Amino acid sequence: MNGDGMEALKAVPLFAGLSDKDLKRVLDVSKEVRHEDGHVVLAEDATAVGFHMILEGQATINVHGTDVATYGPGDYFGEMSIIDGKPRSATVTAKGDLTTLAIPAWDVERMMQTHPSIMRALLIALSSRIREIDAQRA
Repeated sequence: MNGDGMEALKAVPLFAGLSDKDLKRVLDVSKEVRHEDGHVVLAEDATAVGFHMILEGQATINVHGTDVATYGPGDYFGEMSIIDGKPRSATVTAKGDLTTLAIPAWDVERMMQTHPSIMRALLIALSSRIREIDAQRA
């Protein structure tokens, strides 16, 4: 990731509470991954192996064959399976060219244990997503 990596992470609420030293650790265990249009980044019901944060482009979120959302820069996915250890709840597909910052599951787990602010941010994001789904159903 280029020199703007620290600034990109600071702009994301999930990592906002981390020190520069901790942000560097995140970057050290992360890998920038490019996905071509139509590439399935995560498949529903697959085992969790990592977490992705979108750096550039967009991704379509599909649950049980229905597109439910489009995510863009700063959005992230893959956290639910890391938290509960269950298979992926959605398929995430690149919509055009997509670049993500990928972090292996074991590194995300370690960050959640050592930085409660990350766990809190993930819980807030999950709650928000659940509320959006409830509102769509109503």
